[in-house]
Amino acid sequence: MLRGEPDGWHYVVADAAGAERRWDFPGAGTRWQTGAGSGPEPAWWGRRLAETAEELREVVGERLTDATFRDLGVEAVITWFAVDEPVVWEGLVTLREADPARFPGRVAPFVVTLEPGRGALLPNASLPFSTRAEDAWSTLAEVAERCRTRPPEASLLCGWAGHRSVRVGRGRLALSTGRDENGVERLAEICATRPPGWSGNPELRPRFESVDLLDEPARDVVALLRELGHEVVRRGRTARLPAAGLTLYERDDAGGATDRFTGVSLRPPAAPAGLWSLPRTRTGHARPRPVTGA
Repeated sequence: MLRGEPDGWHYVVADAAGAERRWDFPGAGTRWQTGAGSGPEPAWWGRRLAETAEELREVVGERLTDATFRDLGVEAVITWFAVDEPVVWEGLVTLREADPARFPGRVAPFVVTLEPGRGALLPNASLPFSTRAEDAWSTLAEVAERCRTRPPEASLLCGWAGHRSVRVGRGRLALSTGRDENGVERLAEICATRPPGWSGNPELRPRFESVDLLDEPARDVVALLRELGHEVVRRGRTARLPAAGLTLYERDDAGGATDRFTGVSLRPPAAPAGLWSLPRTRTGHARPRPVTGA
């Protein structure tokens, strides 16, 4: 059972004997609040609650299936039913065979090869920075179809003309566009994020000069890049390669500290090179935002 209450969200798992365990999510609940306190809910608040519930159902599903695989060697699939939409949901759990991607070498990763100044190579596709927006979105749609995930999601991201992303396993591949000197909207940033833990099917694996950027300890990745002759500027939880237009990110929440990078972005080297952080969303995926004072 997933339930949103005025002061927070939580979920409860009951076993066959009826014993229950409860977990609370950090963060706000269903009550609309402003800096001055509570007030009338805006028209969009119900939609935001529905989005939050969807994200949290995904989190619960991932946590439960990871636990059943760890303890029983099988996956858990939850079928959700609305009890009091959008804030109360009941789930029916069924078990199935373990995902083959749980076992090394059984499923090929989805490799994104980053090429500074040029763009990226995907399996069966390429994304040069000269790509027009409509072609970039079309490529993302093909990625979603290949990975059997939902179509690209558009969102408003300050500083970009457009921004869309798709799930790849438990990671996310995102593209942002900007307008060139002629007013044409073209690809301006490629971003790949992947939360800690099992990477899903397929695994999203960003790669740069044969280095798998999210698969090794952050300090080892930085050392390898420096051995390859790149200048690496460390600042907080970011590592930036100014000449390449590449930035690596660690999660910036203390509770999610990890020894590996969880995100990488690539821009044309001539683009503004402000430092960025990738805050954790409720689903554990990261969304770029500028760091104040960078």
